[in-house]
Amino acid sequence: MKRNTEVQKDISDIAGVFTDPIIVSPGGWGDTLPDWLKQAITLERLTENVRSLRGEPMTGTDAEACAYLYTAGLEAPMDGDWSEIYLYISTEVCRRHKQVDMPADIAVESLSDYRMGRLLDLKRWIFNRRTQIRQEHDRADRRERKEQEQARQSAEQPALFKF
Repeated sequence: MKRNTEVQKDISDIAGVFTDPIIVSPGGWGDTLPDWLKQAITLERLTENVRSLRGEPMTGTDAEACAYLYTAGLEAPMDGDWSEIYLYISTEVCRRHKQVDMPADIAVESLSDYRMGRLLDLKRWIFNRRTQIRQEHDRADRRERKEQEQARQSAEQPALFKF
């Protein structure tokens, strides 16, 4: 049987599918993400949660990595490794969500082990960053509720001694 904290974490993870921010490269390009990619991120986060219920470790999704690299590419030129990774992940996400046909001359079908490792590192970082943001928001909400409850209690309790 799951403990209360494990159940709360599972609920937080499910809520995070819909409420966690989309992690983009800092630089102001986050508002240019296509709507279909935002929807793909939500769908892939749901799939990732199902995998975690089977015991697999959670990471960022392919769509999240695509969004991050998309915004990073608009901010500054990428080196050869990251360009190849971006084309690979874009090919995968576009095919999976049937939104855009990736031109054959730029589609990348596979990555070297080194580049795949870098992609997995990026996806882990994205997941850790978005869960960190969610935990900070949860802490702030709990702190605010506690302060409101204390203020309510102090307002309801009459002062026994007034000096």
